[in-house]
Amino acid sequence: MDLTTSFQVAVPADVFARYEYFETRNAAAILRATNPDAFDEVIDILRHFDLINDDLILAGGEESGLAKRLNYAFRNRGWREGRVDTEIKLILRRMPFADAGETSPRVEESSVTNEGYKVDNVKARVAMDLEWNAKDGNLDRDLAAYRALYDAGLIDGAILVTRTIDDLRELGYRIRVEAGMDEKAAKNVLSTSTTTNTKKLLPRLQRGDAGGCPVLAVAICERTWIGWQADEDDTPKDLL
Repeated sequence: MDLTTSFQVAVPADVFARYEYFETRNAAAILRATNPDAFDEVIDILRHFDLINDDLILAGGEESGLAKRLNYAFRNRGWREGRVDTEIKLILRRMPFADAGETSPRVEESSVTNEGYKVDNVKARVAMDLEWNAKDGNLDRDLAAYRALYDAGLIDGAILVTRTIDDLRELGYRIRVEAGMDEKAAKNVLSTSTTTNTKKLLPRLQRGDAGGCPVLAVAICERTWIGWQADEDDTPKDLL
């Protein structure tokens, strides 16, 4: 599947400059058109979010400080964790055979229930997940949930916030060394290759794992860092 680039127009320049973006099926344009209030809330939260040093040097545990800050911002605006469960009712009607003295159908019923995956945040017809430093298998779960929600007609699209890897690994290394950490220990920053990041997400988007659901991926990167200083060389080419 070819990726699209509607985010270059849909995302305001100041927010566009601080993250990296990828999308399928013109997700940014679709979400801005169909759910403008929810989309504007996402943009405003991203605008006021900063990556801080602790996000790169402290162990995350079950939910890192970064995840808590972002999820709290969404909860404050009415976004809530959601899950779609499906139940299929099967009815078999055996039609009567008059020569055997049967006068009415024989009905047999059964049902199949499937408990779906949770989504971090849902509002209006938009689903949103944050995958900062989790196992990369979470991406399969997220995309499967978006596909189910979209196929059920419950959402118009989804937003997945994750991170880049190479630039943040180098940034974390520099921060740890500057803080006086031994260089060998400082290299152990976001070093696991099986955690969520854009390198793990892109192949899943390109092979269409979310089905028909438009997905906008927003990647926290070095430019999101609170200490980042913009210069001409760092300006995204799309803004020049």
